[in-house]
Amino acid sequence: MKYIIIGLGNYGGVLAEELSLLGNEVIGADINEQRVDSLKDKLATAFIIDATDEASLSVLPLNDVDIVIVAIGENLSASIRVTALLKLKKVKHIYARAIDNVHKAVLEAFNLDKILTPENDAARELVWSLDLGIKVESFRVDEDYYVMKFKVPEKFIGYHVNELNCDTEFNLKIIALKRADTVYNFLGISVLERNVVNELPDNYEIQTEDELVCYGRYKDFLSFWKAI
Repeated sequence: MKYIIIGLGNYGGVLAEELSLLGNEVIGADINEQRVDSLKDKLATAFIIDATDEASLSVLPLNDVDIVIVAIGENLSASIRVTALLKLKKVKHIYARAIDNVHKAVLEAFNLDKILTPENDAARELVWSLDLGIKVESFRVDEDYYVMKFKVPEKFIGYHVNELNCDTEFNLKIIALKRADTVYNFLGISVLERNVVNELPDNYEIQTEDELVCYGRYKDFLSFWKAI
């Protein structure tokens, strides 16, 4: 796929580099010459431009890429102006980063394809780790719904899958389980190997180190973790 990423700071720079490493064609743009110089050899093209200036923005092939991502965060006025100019130029698919609820509320008025809130997501995952002691990998489907993978709580070990009642008690749907098995490598050393189980037998007994993959609302996940 082809992307334009406007704003190559900590977030936009990593995003641009990672998308490029996956084989995508990435064009970067930033007003900061140092940021552009640090990435120009890793991207298809990189421009030093002030994207808030309509004439400067026009040098980018805005309508020849799949998605334009506005990764500007701290400069609220620049983020909003660039987004407005992209809509004015009838760019088909626009993603934009929001750093707080006010920023997000303003961007919502543009009816964008996606509003990115990486700071919120990172903060939530840190809370789960610090306060709840849970390591979680999450994918946010929308503002309310997530898919989350996490190690089964100690309280669940020894129970059968049909005894968990995650759906009836917490409105969480178990969509897969990663079963942990101890195997031995060619040196005879035991290692932990996890295999995805999509069809869960009701009589499967939850083991230590198993992981659950669940779908549901964020508030229901919080209720679930508080209860256990």
